Amino acid sequence: MHHVALIGLGLGTGPHVQSLKDLSGRARVTAAFSRSAVRREAFAAASGLAVTGDLDAIFADAAIDTVAILTPPASHLELVRRACASGKHILLEKPLDIIIARREALVAAVEAAGVTAAVMLQHRFKPSAVRLARLLAENGLGRIVGVSTRVPLWRPQSYYDVEGRGTRARDGGGVLISQAIHTIDLMRSLCGPVARVSGFARESAGHTMETEDIASAALRFDNGAIGTIDATTCAFPGSLERIEIIGTLGTAALAGTGLTLRWQDGRSEDIAPDDFPGGTGADPMAFSHAFHRGVWEDFLGAIDHKRPPRITPRDALATHYLIDAILQSAVRDGAPVDVGR
Repeated sequence: MHHVALIGLGLGTGPHVQSLKDLSGRARVTAAFSRSAVRREAFAAASGLAVTGDLDAIFADAAIDTVAILTPPASHLELVRRACASGKHILLEKPLDIIIARREALVAAVEAAGVTAAVMLQHRFKPSAVRLARLLAENGLGRIVGVSTRVPLWRPQSYYDVEGRGTRARDGGGVLISQAIHTIDLMRSLCGPVARVSGFARESAGHTMETEDIASAALRFDNGAIGTIDATTCAFPGSLERIEIIGTLGTAALAGTGLTLRWQDGRSEDIAPDDFPGGTGADPMAFSHAFHRGVWEDFLGAIDHKRPPRITPRDALATHYLIDAILQSAVRDGAPVDVGR
């Protein structure tokens, strides 16, 4: 039985709590921390779990072997270092941190400490994504020649009126790092590394905020394929994220949790989407927690069997390098930028 402490009780805590309740035979939440007394009281009333305002006590408690770090991104590096120093395993909410230097330092800290650490990029755990990953690994679409990734989300201005949201100092950026990172990470995991990008990103007339709420990029993959990314939080009322992969044998379209496969020889396959809107609109939490549970199951299994989880901090770092390259290109008015490794 793993004893878990939740650090941070903000908007994204719910799917973690639901996942751990589903996995109650393997893990138990023994403490939940927030600096805010109001949040602690509300969380305790809603969940029935024990809360604390003493972060030092969590790291000092040898009975707690695992922490879930669910705080804003700017706090991640310091919290990960403390978890590593106390020998605790780490489930970290995306993104890793706010800038590349801090993200790289976080990865180095985890690898030096030898603890098990996973990152919550749950789109890879959708059954449709798992099916598509297996197909591509078997060369089932032939050689990939084109990739289109669209993230047409909607967030009202009230979403960005929350203190710190969409700022560089707290979140590290806007739509690319806070929302589209999930779909970009899935695309990268399916299609392989991107070599070079040319991108544009800006704060549009749709919101008043510090960072970008709309971005587009052209991509050149290591394998020779070319592709695009289009992401925004201005697309009222919000619609399903979509990845389309064109191969020499057929085409795959992953839309939300649904998948359509069409082969040139006449074969076809479909996975119907689930009934959840996917958090694409004004309520960012309107999605099933099943994929969070998948990350938790894999993470706990990695601890138990002393193997790497499916999404390590170093793996997530590659997605950050891609997003950073898009933003660097945008600052240079679309000039091509090589993606870091």
